[in-house]
Amino acid sequence: MIPACLSEDWTLCPEREDISAEFTRLLTAAQEGGATIAECLMIARRLKGADDNSWYREWKKLAQTNRQRAETAFAEGHLASAQRNWLRAMNYYGAAAMPLDPSDERRWVAVLAMQECARRYLAARSPAGEVVTIPWLDGHSLQGYFLPASSGKEPAPTVICIGEPGHRKEEFLFKLVPHARERGFSMLALDLFGDQRDDFLDALLRRQDLESAIPGVMDYLETRQDVDFARVGIIADGWGSSFVARAVLQEPRLAAAVCDGGLWDLHERAFFASRFAMSDVSIVPVPHAPLMASSADCPVLITLGEDGWLKADRARQLVRDSRLGRSDVMLKVFTAAETGAAQAHADNPSLANEFIFDWLESRLGGGLPI
Repeated sequence: MIPACLSEDWTLCPEREDISAEFTRLLTAAQEGGATIAECLMIARRLKGADDNSWYREWKKLAQTNRQRAETAFAEGHLASAQRNWLRAMNYYGAAAMPLDPSDERRWVAVLAMQECARRYLAARSPAGEVVTIPWLDGHSLQGYFLPASSGKEPAPTVICIGEPGHRKEEFLFKLVPHARERGFSMLALDLFGDQRDDFLDALLRRQDLESAIPGVMDYLETRQDVDFARVGIIADGWGSSFVARAVLQEPRLAAAVCDGGLWDLHERAFFASRFAMSDVSIVPVPHAPLMASSADCPVLITLGEDGWLKADRARQLVRDSRLGRSDVMLKVFTAAETGAAQAHADNPSLANEFIFDWLESRLGGGLPI
């Protein structure tokens, strides 16, 4: 039975876009093992409107239930069930933290619990995953999860998965790892937080050189004997900005990239250009060089939904005007008729990720699935 609090389009709280979007994310996570639909609907019935405390309390309680179930299964030697429950617990802890202020101590407690579930999941895998630290800024390092493709020592094609500033890497463990594993890829899941709390986001957003993180990541992967360094790709999950696209310009060692291709920078450039006649040109920001108009050799896939922030016709025009004869930039638009049409494919990420990883497999080649 569908809870009365849900509208016909599955919007949980029409007055709270953030909570409704998070609930949709949780429902779609069920497709990849990050939740169960029954548990999500159960919580929806228990919530008291758009109250943040109710939201935190109910999702945290559900996370703890799944975490305990994982520990019991692990103690009894049922590793598959333990891994599944740790993934769900991890995701539910992340959901509990979502509406809380970054300064709220409960948010940091939930993040730490989420990370502990991720570590337990990594350790229970075969082959086991690793928590890795990669130097970046003075006094701040990146933290990632490396998941090897197989138990052998043969170097495997590897995919770097990184989100926008503010996005934590734990979601990739259920959202993207299955697609990588099925194609024999190793995967490095990253975020920009390192070991910092969520209020570190303000410092990240003030930086103009986020793309400088990627060369250091490539330096790290080059040291690993289990990575086929000639076959390393990158996925920018969500692409709310173009920092990964800018990194591709600086990093010739990448063999394939899934990102916005500089579309957001191009969109901003066109917006500012349209206002030149009404503005003081001296105060107009200088845009970054768009990837599609560059000489980068890296093949690029751009995916977007036709109902997202940047309209499909506008994206097609930007790609057409900026490719300058390049044939290695591909734009895939997901329509409402096939789903995956929302911003960041939030309505059906599984469909988009199948397409993305098939494209990566065609560029990087596959490895030996585990």
